Amino acid sequence: MEKLSRLAIGVVGTALGATLVVGFAAGPCLAGTASPAATTSRIPAASAPLDLTSLEKRLRQTKAIGVFTKLALKNQVDDLLDQFRAFHDGKGDATIAELRESYDLLLLKVLSLLQDKDAKLARDLVASREAIWSVLVDPAEFSTLQ
Repeated sequence: MEKLSRLAIGVVGTALGATLVVGFAAGPCLAGTASPAATTSRIPAASAPLDLTSLEKRLRQTKAIGVFTKLALKNQVDDLLDQFRAFHDGKGDATIAELRESYDLLLLKVLSLLQDKDAKLARDLVASREAIWSVLVDPAEFSTLQ
């Protein structure tokens, strides 16, 4: 079981690190949706965005998210990355607004898992939202993730 846990954490850490970090830098929310800042009001503001490597490591190491939940998140992150890949290749049906909504929802899910047990990581993730989003929407920067 410990081997599975290490493998799962490594796989999720890589996916979450490269994706959550790269997948969670959202800008303004879509009209009609709650602001992520409003839903994370219990989390104090952070000063600067995290680098992707640091965030990946911290997501892999946090005990705030269980192994199986990390695996489920990894699958969702992979799906979101696939949608961005298709978008950048001109093959996807999703619009940038739909991608943004998916990104925001996934970010909120991760933040809800972190906020009570790893508030510092949640705060740092919020601070990194825009930087991550900018990597996802920029085709040149996104291609460096693959």
